[in-house]
Amino acid sequence: MPSSDVIPLLSNNEIVSNNEKPTNGNIIGGSGKNHYGAAKSAESSYYEFTPVLLSWENVVVRGAAKRKSGEKSSWLRRNGKKDVEYGELVESKEILRSVTGIAEPGTLTAIMGASGAGKTTLLNTLNLRSREGLEVSGSILVNGRPIGHQMARLSAYVQQDDLFLSNLTVTEHLTFQAWVRMDKEIPMKSRLRRVSDVIRALGLSKCADTVIGNPDRGIKGISGGERKRLSFASEVLTNPALMFCDEPTSGLDSYMAQNVVSTLRDLASEGRTILSTIHQPSSEVFAMFDRILLIAEGRTAFIGTTKEAQSFFADLGYTCPKNYNPADFFIQTLAIVPGEEAECKQKVEAVTDAYDASAKARKIREKIPPTMCDTLLALDDEEEKSPYKASWWEQFKACTWRAFLNNRREPLMTTVRFTQTLLIALILGLVFLHQHVNQEGIQNINGFLFILITNSAFSNTFAAVQIFPLEMALIKREHFNGMYRVDTVFLSKVIVELPFQYIFLPTIFMTIPYWLIGLYPYFANYVVACVITILLTNAAVSFGYLLSALSGTVPIALAITPPLLLPFMLFGGLFINLSDIPLYLRWVSRLSWFSYSFEALLINQWGEIDNIGCPPNGTVSCIRTGDMVLESYSFKASDYATDFIGLVCLIVGYRLLSFFVLLFRCRRKK
Repeated sequence: MPSSDVIPLLSNNEIVSNNEKPTNGNIIGGSGKNHYGAAKSAESSYYEFTPVLLSWENVVVRGAAKRKSGEKSSWLRRNGKKDVEYGELVESKEILRSVTGIAEPGTLTAIMGASGAGKTTLLNTLNLRSREGLEVSGSILVNGRPIGHQMARLSAYVQQDDLFLSNLTVTEHLTFQAWVRMDKEIPMKSRLRRVSDVIRALGLSKCADTVIGNPDRGIKGISGGERKRLSFASEVLTNPALMFCDEPTSGLDSYMAQNVVSTLRDLASEGRTILSTIHQPSSEVFAMFDRILLIAEGRTAFIGTTKEAQSFFADLGYTCPKNYNPADFFIQTLAIVPGEEAECKQKVEAVTDAYDASAKARKIREKIPPTMCDTLLALDDEEEKSPYKASWWEQFKACTWRAFLNNRREPLMTTVRFTQTLLIALILGLVFLHQHVNQEGIQNINGFLFILITNSAFSNTFAAVQIFPLEMALIKREHFNGMYRVDTVFLSKVIVELPFQYIFLPTIFMTIPYWLIGLYPYFANYVVACVITILLTNAAVSFGYLLSALSGTVPIALAITPPLLLPFMLFGGLFINLSDIPLYLRWVSRLSWFSYSFEALLINQWGEIDNIGCPPNGTVSCIRTGDMVLESYSFKASDYATDFIGLVCLIVGYRLLSFFVLLFRCRRKK
């Protein structure tokens, strides 16, 4: 079982043992000196990078075309049916229109514009992420070459939404990031030292050993500003040559926003290429950017330094007043004011046309390198084809370690589940206390066994269906960032939850009522009953995994679970005799762990009983042997092994299906 000792985490005291603060906020990078001004050590060679020139030309982004009402089929089109009968085709809206520009090494570029101008769309298009539902055309080059999904290895992306596992501490989260995102040649001690440096540089030392938390779930943790800095620290760990930041100052106060942008500027000064969208920065923050890229109505309004931008707008008759924030001035000038749409759009078109015809735009186009056909340094190395930096085994170990820490601190997965299992087991044991092997005992014991199966099925399925909807956004983001494969995170969840949730708790759930009720009093039968309970629990969990992988949200998962479980329960063998089930529906019982486990438990209980007491002068036919009990349900003792095989097949089958569904949902779209 993995534990927190797998990696020797740095405690908060170790992180702040050196009380000297960074003089300039730099993280260890490729500039030749560390953030204390000392010469780089030998290990810093791991963090060197090749400077990146990012260029894009004639980039057009539009949404997918749709019909107003009803999609017309290809058959109808071939047969000449009129579009008006089935909904006119609505031409897709252009979000970005022939955008061209460059971002050079050593520069920090701010992408600015009014709301809806296309800032985030441009950022996502340039980093080749989040393109679902969009049609993209144009050229995007890194050092003159398109690199496709290798962008995830080369670049870092600080997104606006912060996604974390709430029960991990800051240090544990960054340690996991360092484990799966840093080059495999870097020793673990160097990675941990890197984590310590990043925590100190980003001002996270005070909360290094504090759980991240989740306000939506009522889990207290670090503050909103600290969450934003942690999101930034996660990307800085790998010392990337190219960085994309989507609103990195969102949710931060003015001082911390200035601190974050100052860190970005220091990183850019070490030779990195950094692009960041930013919304209404203060004048101090605005002055820190080397370049600004103004977007208006999906077109480029200007690319250049802040002084060049003011001169360009002044030449067009839009002069920024003295002592006025230039960022606010540019945004207001290019904004579409409600009620004045026509005039504002005309003004924006004039500005963007003026820029396209300017000498500045021509110089930008001249700097765009021609597409290279030859190999380009490490970008063409065969070993770099995989987007993952860690091996499969390292990914699996890291995911298992993180899942173990998160589950260990999850109250729902520990205290609540254990208490629930204990209480229900005691209640069942007391309700069915001391049953005798007689005619009344047959009904009572069989009823208890089916209740046990039903409770295990519903409780474990409902717990499992919530897993992936809660973490799907995080899994997809980390998978697309090249951190781990889908199979590693899936297997880690299965293995971490197996010992306690799906072996220990089912054993407790069977043990307590087994001896209180007085089931077949042989230890071997008791062990078999525990094994059957473990198998049926895991079958229910596997089915829950499948529903969880299929569901987009927790409410949807909880809504579809009861109607899908009901047929399995009805065909379990208690409510309707298996021989009475219509042939066209009998296949449902073969997919139900209710029928396999109920038959196996009844065979284990009654298969070796040859004498069942009958009441004297009874008017109802008497069941005298265990075989007669089985026959009354159309069960056969010869199917004992088949029931175990069926349960194992359901466990494997449902989990494989859930994995393939998860893999499909996490597939990379072109």
